[in-house]
Amino acid sequence: MARKKQDIFTTFTTATSTALGKPWVFFIAVCVLLLWGISGPLLGFSDTWQLIINTSTTIITFLMVFIIQNTQNRDTMAMNIKQDAIMRKLGITAQDLLQAEQKGVQQLEKQVKKIETKKRRSQATQVKRRT
Repeated sequence: MARKKQDIFTTFTTATSTALGKPWVFFIAVCVLLLWGISGPLLGFSDTWQLIINTSTTIITFLMVFIIQNTQNRDTMAMNIKQDAIMRKLGITAQDLLQAEQKGVQQLEKQVKKIETKKRRSQATQVKRRT
């Protein structure tokens, strides 16, 4: 079976999020911040000195939001597909469960209460059968 070529953005975000999630990247970021902090007295804590770190961190944060969101969206979609396949394999066909990710928080909370009620009833039935 031939593998489909991933689009450039997906390839980029996957590689970037994998690389940036490593401990050595955190260590490098801490070192950069320490060097910046140490350079403060040497540069007289100037406005330019402050602007460098403020601008750099703002740009990095802005770009990372899109990378993280893309990665999270793909992970969530993959997880939903896998869970749906498992539910179908187990014969769980309740549409409200299969489409849970499309519901609001209040609807999901109601669904959780329904499931908890069914669970308690099931446990009570099992206890009665044992006795």
